[in-house]
Amino acid sequence: MRFYNTSHQYYCGIDLHTKMMYVCILNNEGEILLHQNIPTQPNRFLKLIGPYREDIVVGVECIFSWYWLADLCQAEGIPFILGHALYMKAIHGGKSKNDKIDSEKIAKLIRGGTFPLAHVYPQEMRATRDLLRRRNYFVHRRAELQAHIKLTNFQYNLPSITRKLDRRANRNDLAERFHDSSVRKNVEADIHLMDSMEDEIKALEAYIISHAKGHDPRTYFRLQTVPGIGAILALVILYEIEDIGRFPSTQQFCSYARLVKCPKESAGKRYGFSGGRIGNAHLKWAFSEATALFMRESERAKRYVAKLARKHGKGKAMSILGHKLGRAVYAILRKQDSFDENYFFSH
Repeated sequence: MRFYNTSHQYYCGIDLHTKMMYVCILNNEGEILLHQNIPTQPNRFLKLIGPYREDIVVGVECIFSWYWLADLCQAEGIPFILGHALYMKAIHGGKSKNDKIDSEKIAKLIRGGTFPLAHVYPQEMRATRDLLRRRNYFVHRRAELQAHIKLTNFQYNLPSITRKLDRRANRNDLAERFHDSSVRKNVEADIHLMDSMEDEIKALEAYIISHAKGHDPRTYFRLQTVPGIGAILALVILYEIEDIGRFPSTQQFCSYARLVKCPKESAGKRYGFSGGRIGNAHLKWAFSEATALFMRESERAKRYVAKLARKHGKGKAMSILGHKLGRAVYAILRKQDSFDENYFFSH
């Protein structure tokens, strides 16, 4: 965990909401110079901190509404930092809690050098990353509709559906196998939604691919040298990482991607694992998909997992392969090299 420990003359802690923001400014001695609740209006905020802009840092907890404030501070040349929400226990564990108290605690954390940092994603890539996440959300909802159709088929003990339902042509006469009109209508609604979502997903993919290449096309194609990582998975990994240089070591990268477990230890005893939700869930999903697709395309990967499964079980074996794949992606991005399957399995 990284903490912000740069000294400033003034420290601004903000408890940010959608319509209001509680601002607290401390000086170097820890004295409260300003404590005020204002609307989330850029001009109002800049006017409020105007007397202290000579040497000030602005910090907020990482919630969904921080984009505009980060962009405003960047445009105005004001240092801006994000606090990791899952690490900021100090502002959630008090006996009394409100916006005024929280803003003061945030300012004191910054001043004391104990403000846990989250990554401030750059503005120029943020919109494409969010569009990718939205595309993945639609894909997951489409999979839920597909699963509901198969479950309905099992409910009435009908012959198994052998066709792949992710292809539109295989869904054309699917509803006809259900005799009850209400059940047929239920399945037709699922099929209609799948068709609509498929059109939107394809349009989003075409737009994302055409716009994403301009950011880092060489890295984009290097990632696709890994068997199982195609155009979309490469984009997800590229945009969720943003800059591989922000991870000093492969261990930190794998931890961020949720590819490793963090043990809880005390007095030489292990009490299990913790921190499962700390990290990037989208990277975890991408590497899980890449691991499964890697096994589909590589016979050596299948044999590798089968060998590990005899000792650890299949689930653990696939996790080990996913971790190994994450380390390989880290090396590809750091060394700007392509994937070498022989080297991958020899180390």
